[in-house]
Amino acid sequence: MDAKQPRRSDGAFDLDLGPATPHRAIPLPMLVTGIAGVPGYNAFHYFRQRYGDQVVGIRQPKMWPLDREGIVVCDIEDADAVEALWNTHRFASLLNCAGGCRLKPCELDPEMAHRVNVLGTENMLRCARRSGALVIHLSIDLVFGGRDGGNYRESDTPDPVTVYGAKMAEAERIVLSLRPDACVLRISLPMGVSFSGHAGAIDWISSRFKQDKPATLLIDEFRSPTYTDCLNELMERLLERPLCGLYHAGGPRRLSLFEIAQIVNRVGGYAPDLLMGRLRSEIGTMPPRAGDVSMNSSKLYDALGECPFDGWPNDGSLVPTHQDWHHDRRGFVGSADTVTRLLYQNPGRLSEIPLSREERWGVGRFS
Repeated sequence: MDAKQPRRSDGAFDLDLGPATPHRAIPLPMLVTGIAGVPGYNAFHYFRQRYGDQVVGIRQPKMWPLDREGIVVCDIEDADAVEALWNTHRFASLLNCAGGCRLKPCELDPEMAHRVNVLGTENMLRCARRSGALVIHLSIDLVFGGRDGGNYRESDTPDPVTVYGAKMAEAERIVLSLRPDACVLRISLPMGVSFSGHAGAIDWISSRFKQDKPATLLIDEFRSPTYTDCLNELMERLLERPLCGLYHAGGPRRLSLFEIAQIVNRVGGYAPDLLMGRLRSEIGTMPPRAGDVSMNSSKLYDALGECPFDGWPNDGSLVPTHQDWHHDRRGFVGSADTVTRLLYQNPGRLSEIPLSREERWGVGRFS
């Protein structure tokens, strides 16, 4: 269970990562969108560390705390602002990680969901088409509504139960219409740190337990989580040797939301009685919830010649075996630091972890 402490981007921990990996021949300069979210924030940090000033991230004007070198302000819903950005930087590649994934706000305001998830994507892709930039676009498993056994393939017709899922499916169609040579990756739950500290699954679950508040998670919504460390390496690989079309990019381990919370609870050393499991039929209908949307990603694995993802969690002994599994603490001492070392970061692929908002600005700034 030992795992080395990761080196943070502020240099607080000293970690020998070994010889630097040679930089690959990828199209630069690069634009990374959606850096307020988990996959975009981690991708921006990863590629900025490797390629420096040739990597630019964009944030919405209201996200002022997300301020560091290489990040510029741009409202993706503003076509003129997006065009000006592209004219200035002449990007050769686009990692489009943008999107509004909060389910309830999307249900209550479908027009907002359309602007963020569809219009913003269309603005970006029109500029990418004019410039001939290589495009990787991230979509989501929630374009499906869930079925017994999950195991969705790319050939399955999207049938989302949420506005968010419907808008992400619409964005996929726009991307492949404007750029048939783009690579669209349907991901699941990206497991990594977020800037806000509450944008990801681990963030929300941990925040409840840290405050000694109960957390209720669904036992019949299944996902295919992946470490952002693995996603970053996959995207770099696809920038070097592009794939065209639609691919499922889910991890090899199928987990329910309740099982994910069990893992966070035990690894974090939190009170086990705080965690409760429920069926979808036992909770309200706002927002609607998907069922088993686990994905079959064999098309991607076959194209690459291997599975690019380690299972989340990397340690198979941390996979729950029954509903009371998280109550058993024999031989394992959990902590918030252990969550960072084993769940936010893949211990099998040591890398730096970007700072959260509180680490950068101080907790009191946002309390």
